[in-house]
Amino acid sequence: MKKSLFPLMLGGLGIGTTEFVMMGLLPDIARDLHITIPAAGHLISAYALGVVVGAPLLVMMSSNYPPKKILLALMLIFTAFNTFSAFAPSHLTLLMARFFAGLPHGAFFGVGSVVASRLADKGKQAQAISMMFAGLTIANLVTVPLGTWVGHHFLWRYTFGIVAAIGLITLVFLKLWLPALPVNRTGNARSELQLFKSTEAWLIILITAIGTGGLFAWISYIAPLMTEVSHFSSNSVSWILVLAGFGMVVGNVIGGKLADSFEPVKACAVLLVAMAVTLLAIYFLSGNQIISLLLTFIAGALSIALASPIQILMINTAKGAEMLGAAVTQASFNIGNALGALFGGLPIAAGLGFNWPALVGAVMALAGVLIALVLIKRPKPAMSDVIKDRALMA
Repeated sequence: MKKSLFPLMLGGLGIGTTEFVMMGLLPDIARDLHITIPAAGHLISAYALGVVVGAPLLVMMSSNYPPKKILLALMLIFTAFNTFSAFAPSHLTLLMARFFAGLPHGAFFGVGSVVASRLADKGKQAQAISMMFAGLTIANLVTVPLGTWVGHHFLWRYTFGIVAAIGLITLVFLKLWLPALPVNRTGNARSELQLFKSTEAWLIILITAIGTGGLFAWISYIAPLMTEVSHFSSNSVSWILVLAGFGMVVGNVIGGKLADSFEPVKACAVLLVAMAVTLLAIYFLSGNQIISLLLTFIAGALSIALASPIQILMINTAKGAEMLGAAVTQASFNIGNALGALFGGLPIAAGLGFNWPALVGAVMALAGVLIALVLIKRPKPAMSDVIKDRALMA
């Protein structure tokens, strides 16, 4: 890894920790604040809403500034509101803190993706972006289980203190190691909004929100799947999540190499097909514990392998609005999170087994494949048209 990419990885570590550790802390927070677990679950939704709102908004507000200043400001907001989360006295104040802590999430990954691609060696842009997402995978492997353990055995507020400390360390390394890249904005806010008139951009958004939503349908209900279908003890679930996290570390590297070796949209299509096949296997074969563990590792790898190809695909598509496009992709991932959890829960609510969310996820992944094929088959615009469009945008 280049030294200049290390601060981006650290930021990904902090963001990944605060996003995913909430799932394990819900019972502790509910008990401490005297609320129900479903009410505590609104804290997850508030964070996701913050990501969706903040990703395009903060990027558009800040895009006249150099990337380094933007990333420092975003990480400062992230650190401040995770610190506030640690001291929030009530459910309402914690709900507000989680919303504001989510605001810089998508913008950080969006701006960071563009910065990583600009710092990369020629032909290795996606691998550079995957180094930033490596922080997210390490979070699922190390700091999320650690933060959950701290919350269970001591106090959940300490976990947010750990996240805030990661934010402070990230600020230091952003200041010291990230180069001061120049502003790369070629238009203005109005011209950047033309991105949303692009059919290709909307297809990428749909691939992200629907296709990756398939894996969220699976992972949202992985605990009851493992205990009720695979018949592991409840004490084993934490270690199974570590296995999924290890898969994410491996998948992140594979996704970056795939996107640099093939067209990113084709890499997305291949990975979505693999996702659909894996989720079908989970639906049919999770009764066998050994196979269930193997599939958990593979599904974990696929869950993050898509991140770099989709991100570089949007950056290549959103010429003149790269940061906005990359941030919108991050918002789309969180929409996929919500859709996957929603649709995956429907068969459970109908009284079907806990393996059914994986089947729902397979259908969503196949829908993502179909959208990717539409994008592949679309005729590429002539260079003269591209030049004309950019001139109009400017």
